[in-house]
Parts: sequence; structure tokens; C-alpha cells
Amino acid sequence: MLFILNGMEIEKKISTKGRPRAFDADKALDSALDLFRRKGYEGTSLTDLTEAMGINRPSLYAAFGNKEELFQKALERYLGPATCFLNQCLSQPTAKAAIEMLMYGAAEVREGDCPRGCLLVKGALTGSEDSSAIQQELAAQRAANEVLIRKRLEQGKAEGELPEDCDPADLARYFSTIQQGLSVQAVGGATQEELTRIVKIALRAWPT
Repeated sequence: MLFILNGMEIEKKISTKGRPRAFDADKALDSALDLFRRKGYEGTSLTDLTEAMGINRPSLYAAFGNKEELFQKALERYLGPATCFLNQCLSQPTAKAAIEMLMYGAAEVREGDCPRGCLLVKGALTGSEDSSAIQQELAAQRAANEVLIRKRLEQGKAEGELPEDCDPADLARYFSTIQQGLSVQAVGGATQEELTRIVKIALRAWPT
């Protein structure tokens, strides 16, 4: 666009701010989430991300920030349905039914090209100092889930489902450990039948 000022033509650059992106941000974020679920945080490079998302680095930075910020956004996207399922489990009429639903859900292995394992477990269990913030975030999310399980077990104990000598905190830690272990086994190639057998054994530990 041209403007006349004191007899001189001055070109004013039109700001591109507010223009729609030339790519679908939701699809790009889904692609990033899929990659993080497959390779973990440190195993995923920026080149991997730009190729999977179909964008260049400037577009990635402009839309999502740096790699850590992109992972945080992908994690939020992952936690949506994961939290919904956890809440569905914990809303079962009995604490035992809640744990059973949670455990069998963790043993479910989707066929096809869907990434195996839980992002909270395989995202960044270990890594360099550069990924320490991500490790802490995932650990905090796992701990928060365990607290929700413990509270449901405390409710069950108050309603007479668990014996007096049962510690809901210990039981919550036990089933959380089983849940995370199932994820590791799934990543290693265990079948749903094999994981289901593990769940059946673990559920025998339910206090009576």
C-alpha cells in the first residue's frame, strides 16, 4: 500500500499479524503428539517434528514456541481424553470396580499404527539436564493421578469396601505401579492377552 507524504512515496508494509496460518494447527499438533508418543521428548528432534508436521522451523516457532513449549501443548492435548477416562474409572460405583476398569484400560492395546504406551511414562523417564523440566512435569502428572486413585480408595475404605488395616496410599501406589508397568510392557511388544493376564494376577492383591 502506498502513501504520499511531503511529495514522497512511502511504502507501508502490511503487517501479516492476524492472517490465517497456511497450515492446520490442530493437525500439526496431532502429528507432534504422535511423534512424541513414539520417540519420547529427547528422542524427537526438531527435524523430525517439522517433517511430521509439514511445516518449517519458523512456522513451528511462531505457532507453538520452542520444542519444550510444543511438548507442553501436545501433553495438554494428550491429557484431555486420558483424564476423561480416569475420571470415568473413578466414578464407578465401587472402588474395586474403579480399579478394575483402570487396570483393564491400561492393558488395552490398539491395533494398527497407534503408538503404544502412556506418554506420561515413556515421554521422559530419563534424559539430559535439558529435559529436566519435562521429566518433572510428567512425574508431577503421574503423582497427581496417583492422588486421585488414593482418594477413591479412601472413599471405598470409608464405605466399608476395604479392611481397617489397609492403607489406601500403599494400594494406590501399587496399582499405579502396575499401570505404568503395563505401559512399559506394551511398548516392548506385549500383546493385549499377555497384559490382561498380568492385570488378573495384580487384581488378586485386592484386600478382602
